[in-house]
Amino acid sequence: MVHTSLDVVDEKISAMAKALLDQRELYLDLLYPTEDYKVYGYVTNSKVKFVMVVDSSNTALPDNEIRSMFRKLHNSYTDVMCNPFYNPGDCIQSRCAE
Repeated sequence: MVHTSLDVVDEKISAMAKALLDQRELYLDLLYPTEDYKVYGYVTNSKVKFVMVVDSSNTALPDNEIRSMFRKLHNSYTDVMCNPFYNPGDCIQSRCAE
């Protein structure tokens, strides 16, 4: 399911490039709905792709909350990548998960 969604991400990115749409719009909206799950996508300016899989029965998540979660994830990812003590390729783990 995630691999199929990544194909949709590539299609949306190429369509955005052809249409010369605003490159600052990083949220790609719903990528791949199924009976059980909804898959949302987000791509950074440096072409890092984030995919979020949500249970379809969860109707309490409006589009603006999904967008907000992606922004928070992107900010956290950027903070980790900017950390001079982080070695690229190492596992990223939250201190809260310990």
